[in-house]
Amino acid sequence: MEGVCASPERLNAQQRSALIRERVMARGVELRRRYPLLNHQDALGAGILAVALAGMIGSAALYMGGYLAGWACLLLNAFFASLTHELEHDLIHSMYFRKQRVPHNLMLALVWLARPSTINPWIRRHLHLNHHKVSGTEADMEERAITNGEPWGMARLLMVGDNLMSSLIRMLRARTWAHRFNILKRTLKVYAPLALLHWGTWYLFLGFHAANGVAGLLGTSIDWSAHTLAAMQVIDIAVVVIIGPNVLRTFCLHFISSNMHYYGDIEPGNVIQQTQVLNPWWLWPLQAFCCNFGSTHGIHHFVVKEPFYIRQLSAPVAHRVMAEMGVRFNDFGTFGRANRFARRERQSSREVSTAQG
Repeated sequence: MEGVCASPERLNAQQRSALIRERVMARGVELRRRYPLLNHQDALGAGILAVALAGMIGSAALYMGGYLAGWACLLLNAFFASLTHELEHDLIHSMYFRKQRVPHNLMLALVWLARPSTINPWIRRHLHLNHHKVSGTEADMEERAITNGEPWGMARLLMVGDNLMSSLIRMLRARTWAHRFNILKRTLKVYAPLALLHWGTWYLFLGFHAANGVAGLLGTSIDWSAHTLAAMQVIDIAVVVIIGPNVLRTFCLHFISSNMHYYGDIEPGNVIQQTQVLNPWWLWPLQAFCCNFGSTHGIHHFVVKEPFYIRQLSAPVAHRVMAEMGVRFNDFGTFGRANRFARRERQSSREVSTAQG
């Protein structure tokens, strides 16, 4: 096997993918044998969720009690919420309580409550499983929704961290009213009710403070009603403890995910071309709020049924064999190629528009 690994050019893409899967799965078996606690997958999933929720509630209580600065609460809760995202992803692949529907669905409900900015997880299950089937193609709605394949510019910057803004921009780009209506209907369906409340509250927060800021610059003030000021006090607290953390987490995750996945010109079914490993030191401020996603998510495309904490532990072994088999690492050119796999020095905006249809 070592000889084969030394000559990856003799293997086709399927053989190289199979070798990566074999090595990563073997590492998972070794880790479970070395650390028997890892065999208790259901308990670990439930325990991580309990820690994440306790962390979010605890930091919120400390902030509201005046014992923790608002910025610290926001950062802590963004980190804890990122753990619940990874748990949701694992639940979508039925890694916890696979044959026990009550605790399984309870966990799905709780991770959704911790991240109200996201779509309904039971709907996301279908989108995500489809993502594995058609990754990197126009049919990959999950990655397209978070800007994979978009040329970089102001539109993508607005879309990458704001789910509803992404839908709005796609509605404005639609060429027919029927298409716009379909986008609107789908948006309301997948984001109701939590994400609609989350993003609506976020827009109220931004609008209120922007209006006060403009008034201050003009040397005046706005005479808000007592009811409005009381409501804004509640919204300000909500932004610190749950909404702001998820806005930050969403931006970090979508920025990393949309740029580590390739789009548009990969070979169908070629897992080697679907993702890269994106883990330069300067992305650590973003990786901290999406569980090191850029470094470890590519492993998941080869070995789907390993939980996120096993991917973290097996990353050194996985990265070695992935690099040997031709998976790209830190291909920053993808930012200028709108996530295309082909390495071309120049790609005109007309080519990008044509590729996106």
